[in-house]
Amino acid sequence: MSNKEKLQYLKDFHKDILKPSPGKSPGTRPEDEADGKPPQREKWASKIDFVLSVAGGFIGLGNVWRFPYLCYKNGGGAFLIPYFIFLFGGGLPVFFLEVTLGQLTSEGGITCWEKICPIFTGIGYASIVIVSLLNVYYIVILAWGVYYLLQSFQSHLPWALCHQPWNTETCVEDTSRKNRSMWLPLNDTNFTSPVTEFWERRVLSLSKGIDDVGVVKWDLALCLLFTWVICFFCIWKGIRSTGKVVYFTATFPFAMLFVLLIRGVTLPGAAEGIKFYLYPDITRLGDPQVWIDAGTQIFFSYAICLGAMTSLGSYNKYSYNCYRDCMLLGCLNSGTSFVSGFAIFSVLGFMAQEQGVDIADVAESGPGLAFIAYPKAVSMMPLPSFWAILFFIMLLLLGLDSQFVEVEGQITSLVDLYPSFLRKGYHREIFIAIVCLLSYLLGLSMVTEVRVHHRFIPAFHDLYPKSGVLFPHSMNLSSPLNLHPECGTFTP
Repeated sequence: MSNKEKLQYLKDFHKDILKPSPGKSPGTRPEDEADGKPPQREKWASKIDFVLSVAGGFIGLGNVWRFPYLCYKNGGGAFLIPYFIFLFGGGLPVFFLEVTLGQLTSEGGITCWEKICPIFTGIGYASIVIVSLLNVYYIVILAWGVYYLLQSFQSHLPWALCHQPWNTETCVEDTSRKNRSMWLPLNDTNFTSPVTEFWERRVLSLSKGIDDVGVVKWDLALCLLFTWVICFFCIWKGIRSTGKVVYFTATFPFAMLFVLLIRGVTLPGAAEGIKFYLYPDITRLGDPQVWIDAGTQIFFSYAICLGAMTSLGSYNKYSYNCYRDCMLLGCLNSGTSFVSGFAIFSVLGFMAQEQGVDIADVAESGPGLAFIAYPKAVSMMPLPSFWAILFFIMLLLLGLDSQFVEVEGQITSLVDLYPSFLRKGYHREIFIAIVCLLSYLLGLSMVTEVRVHHRFIPAFHDLYPKSGVLFPHSMNLSSPLNLHPECGTFTP
């Protein structure tokens, strides 16, 4: 097939999607509904809608609570070597590939494969399975954040003091750790922090073991319902609502991160924390686990192989220059991870100095950082409630836009399977409500008192990219594209 024939084939292939106009329902043209034609999808109202949606989708909790910890754990500045190798060798190319795949076909994460190579449609279904599981458990972390945010609106933070109804006799306030006479009568391994007891005994109300499920925590269930309701209204009108919500949810966390960064670096002990974060240990590069952590961090933080980036790219115009924006978004993503380390470890350095302990004793990742280490640090600052509110607002917005963008990608992929039915009238909105309701009901199992779930959720968050799912899935994603004749002539 000559190049001229290929170009003509592409023009014929896209003649019905180059100039769609929005209708009453997301992605529907009134003239199509009147003529009984299959409704066509809408496009982004502006380039900035697409950029902010992608930025909100893949810049999330992992940038703040996972990358800084991995960096210090795996050799400080030396960790950046494998990180950037995986970034330019795998992360950015696959991210760009997913966006252009959606832009080329104007289809979601499943039906795009039917147009490219139908035999590989199973790749799209695999992505949907992964993102569906992700959407159920990821939002539970946001429910915990909502609970902490509501508790922050008090003159005295409830996790800063002992002698609360949920505290034990071995509770010792963190601000009193330097006064050894207060806790020396206790066994060194027996005293507990009020922050830890608030997390385990008040928020989660952990049972005795996995065999004791307990009851559903109604307060966490309401927080989970609240986050799902917000998520629904962020995406219920398709990209017309998503593209506008991200103007706030994708930008405001950066303002909060900047404020927390300035506050952190001005605290006593911040320099030691930053040194601990970045001090290079080249010998760590000989450990294979360092390279595994770098690769999995790239794959997860760029939301690769979830189908969401393909769905977002499918709303671009065919001739849109997504290459430039993908490169800029990649720099923004990795830059946010790097700067977050300064904001986090400067505060951890301050907390270590206040308690008179080594920074390694207070450095944690995942929920341990978000719900134990950082709340403990802000309780030692002046105006602790103010800084706690800022931190949890930032945490919620970082996670919320990642959540609803992933749900939008899931919905787009499923709607594109049956466009003539699900894009008609208000069928799409009803379908979104059903998906959100089912996901909420499944998530209720993760807000019970059973001891295992508070460890399972963050462990699944970390182990899911390590489980061997993403690496072969990304190779499966790229392999068929090398065989398709259209891909050689597509130039966004």
